[in-house]
Amino acid sequence: GCVLVVSVIEQLAQWHNSTVKAAMERLCNYIPGKYQIIHHIIDREMNADVVCHSLKLCKQDPGQPLCHLYPPPKVRKHSPGLFYALAHAGQKRQIKSFMGFSSVCAFPLLANLCEKIKYVMRNKLPFEDFDGDKFSTFPTLRGYHWRGRDCNDKNTTVYPGRRPDNWDVKSDSNCNGIWGVDPKDGIPYEEKFCKGADSQGVVLLGDSAGAHFHIPPEWMTVTQMSAKSFANLPMAFTDELDWPQFSEITGFLNSTIGGWTDSLYLRLRRRNRCNHRDLQNISQNGMLTAYLSFSLARNQLLDNPAIVIYATIGNDVCNGNRDTLAHMTTPKEMLSNVVQALQYLDSHLPNGSHVILTGLVDGRFLWDNLHDRYHPLGQLNRDITYSQLYSFLDCLQVSPCSGWLTPNETLRNLTSERALQLSNVLKEIARSEKFANFDIFYMDFPLRQTAEEWHKMGGEPWQLIEPVDGFHPSQIAAALGTSITWQKALHEWPQVLGKENPFNDQIEAIFKDQGGH
Repeated sequence: GCVLVVSVIEQLAQWHNSTVKAAMERLCNYIPGKYQIIHHIIDREMNADVVCHSLKLCKQDPGQPLCHLYPPPKVRKHSPGLFYALAHAGQKRQIKSFMGFSSVCAFPLLANLCEKIKYVMRNKLPFEDFDGDKFSTFPTLRGYHWRGRDCNDKNTTVYPGRRPDNWDVKSDSNCNGIWGVDPKDGIPYEEKFCKGADSQGVVLLGDSAGAHFHIPPEWMTVTQMSAKSFANLPMAFTDELDWPQFSEITGFLNSTIGGWTDSLYLRLRRRNRCNHRDLQNISQNGMLTAYLSFSLARNQLLDNPAIVIYATIGNDVCNGNRDTLAHMTTPKEMLSNVVQALQYLDSHLPNGSHVILTGLVDGRFLWDNLHDRYHPLGQLNRDITYSQLYSFLDCLQVSPCSGWLTPNETLRNLTSERALQLSNVLKEIARSEKFANFDIFYMDFPLRQTAEEWHKMGGEPWQLIEPVDGFHPSQIAAALGTSITWQKALHEWPQVLGKENPFNDQIEAIFKDQGGH
């Protein structure tokens, strides 16, 4: 955190040909909220590694390597370089105060918000949910960016995805915006338009890719930086730096982070407008998907069936440990975890539901397409490649995936080998296991098809990867992946998608956007 922020400050000063103090003031004016940070210690002779070590926000633990993002300072006569700079930087300036980069939650203004975020990360449930039905009228903090918006947060029997109460004659009990009675014939609209329409919701049990983790590159690219760049920071922070509202499975808003939004939910809604708002994105950064099913909001007796996408595309093989192979999920553990999750789903999903298991990605694509490109932090001075970033994160043992984000080709291959083993476990489960309330299918993660499709459109492979973290699928990859998944289901498992509702045009004519999202 410290190295990143100091890097941005130094580059702002360089780009605008200003003092460090002016650059820090500029950054503070960009970011919502004003925080006091020190400028005295930063000078043009000290890179971000030196500054952060001298502030003791970065340190070298005994017996551990010295981690640095930038090349060591140029060795001058009588100077041993980086080690000398680190040892003497703190003596050059008197440190009086500094922003607590090591923990943003140390700020009084953010302490309460951090507690809310910790709550929702523990429970994967909306923080603002007055009736306790697991749906909310608040967008972030696991609210309706993650699950369909509640249309009555004071009534626990009203929420997206339920079967209509008395055909919603008097009010909208399932929040799909269809209710009331047709004055021409006295038939309730819900009965007329949605009865026998195979209405169903979509649920994602996923990791950070499914939650659509994204750090806007303009936050650290000084040539693009302005106050407008940080306008979405509070929202992003309260959504855990995830953007599920634009994601591949449950996205429903037009993307504001590049690319375009296409999702399984939007396609199901277009196919049958009775499915409006019936979505749940139960994903979490760094969480094994098997433990997420317990946050599902589905009542077997009262609710419609659902399509559940079980997407463990990376977490089971990705960790930041030095002995990364030892910390990967084994095939035996995978089998146990997934079967346990499926048994839980079988006891909670309404009959007629469907589960699609998605295989793990082959993450060698990341190194192959990014390692020699410049990271957003390195574009101004052409001094930081993704290879350097990966090594820095790995040194700190905070790499999102030590097995794939490494120059060690053998380790990359072994990680992909384990990923394939785990995918084969999922494939076998789909082939051999039977459940009472849902059928089950398997599909490979469509990375190869996505790259081929993007190439046909004139794109480059690196554009399919998030530019800041160099790890997650980008908005473009998410949208293209939706199309590939939809076509596979349409041709191989058409029963999963349900039939097209012949009353869609009438629903739109009468109920317009059905209350929006």
